[in-house]
Amino acid sequence: MSRPRQIHLAAHFPGVNSTTVWTDPAAGSQIDFSSFEHFAATAERGLFDYVFLAEGLRLREHKGRIHELDVLGRPNTLSILAAVAAITEHVGVVGTLNTTFNEPYELARELATLDHLSGGRAGWNAVTSSDAFHGANFRRGGYLDHADRYERAREFAALAKELWDSWPEGDVRADAAAGVFLDDGVPARVRHTGPQFDVDALFDVPRSPQGRPVIVQAGDSADGRTFGAEHAEVIFSLHTGFDDARSFYDDVKGRLAGYGREEDSLKILPAATFSIGDTDADAHERAREVALQQVRPEVALTYVEQVWGRDLSGYDPDGPLPDVDPDTGNETARGWANRHAAVRARIAKLRELSETEGLSIRETVIRLTATPTFVGTPERIAAEIDRYVQERATDGFTVVGHLTPHGLDEFAERVVPLLQERGSYRRSYEEGATLRDLLGLPAPRLAPALAAR
Repeated sequence: MSRPRQIHLAAHFPGVNSTTVWTDPAAGSQIDFSSFEHFAATAERGLFDYVFLAEGLRLREHKGRIHELDVLGRPNTLSILAAVAAITEHVGVVGTLNTTFNEPYELARELATLDHLSGGRAGWNAVTSSDAFHGANFRRGGYLDHADRYERAREFAALAKELWDSWPEGDVRADAAAGVFLDDGVPARVRHTGPQFDVDALFDVPRSPQGRPVIVQAGDSADGRTFGAEHAEVIFSLHTGFDDARSFYDDVKGRLAGYGREEDSLKILPAATFSIGDTDADAHERAREVALQQVRPEVALTYVEQVWGRDLSGYDPDGPLPDVDPDTGNETARGWANRHAAVRARIAKLRELSETEGLSIRETVIRLTATPTFVGTPERIAAEIDRYVQERATDGFTVVGHLTPHGLDEFAERVVPLLQERGSYRRSYEEGATLRDLLGLPAPRLAPALAAR
């Protein structure tokens, strides 16, 4: 009997968003290091591939006021990951860092340093931004067209890989008297001139234990999928329904051959929320209770106001959806990415869902934002996760709890052992394994600009 496909799990630190219930008495701090310490320890105890931190470059605002889900702040991702790497031994550390408001040399240097400090456990979730709301914090204020942000991201990623690859493998040796010196040569000079960047550099951080940091990506547009197929080694997707997930999997993996890549060179790990109960009925009741905490009446109104672009405070959250047209010219003030004509299509779908099932504003928002991916007993959830992976709908999941920092505890304690019993999840870490090893990724190919030399 052949060995089952192995499940890969990442652990998403609960951030300031509509999933996290930070008003729960059991919720902890989003900033105190003890929260990150507990979360990372749980992920490592559960033998996860990596812990994953999102990053926001600005506190969200709504109607000129700080959005209530952001009042806890947004600490710097790299600082947290460096501290987490110091208190863990095996689990990877992956952070979201923006290609629109950073520079390739600086960010490549920071990530390469983290990769060395962690013993080859670092990863970079490369994201883009196109809106003036975030741009106002930087000298590059204003909008980037959707296509331009991915043009910048592709050039950014290609240049970062070229910088990382400019040092030959096995080239650094330590000497007590002379310090660190080159054994087999010097790093190649990187000369790059493109639409976005003009760089002439000798990269000053040697090649890391895993070759270079693992690149993660989350874009879902046509440009985002193309970027993922070209550069990403993990995709954090939002396609969680089985058929939808398998369609996304087939589409993106089908693009890999065009870039000379094999199926296993990219792992797709959708976000997965969960509700566990001793019985299925218990799990569904618990899911409903959490959803009501996640989508309070004022949160539901905020959601529809951001879609409609209007003040809808006069509407009852327990009543029907607004019957007015959206204001599609107010996107900068809302601080959300450009949606253009898609706004009307989205509203039409919301109305269809609401009218077909007789849902109120709040119930509609709950259905869209607070319905767990997996609901049931630990046995049912383990079986479903295994089915997704064995039938190639995903390579695993990015698990998202609803509490900080204990939201991962129950999953690690009750679901992970059942995955191990199925033979589709590791029972231990291999000593000295890098993040690339944990994910089952091949060694990185040399950047094309260097391979040609």
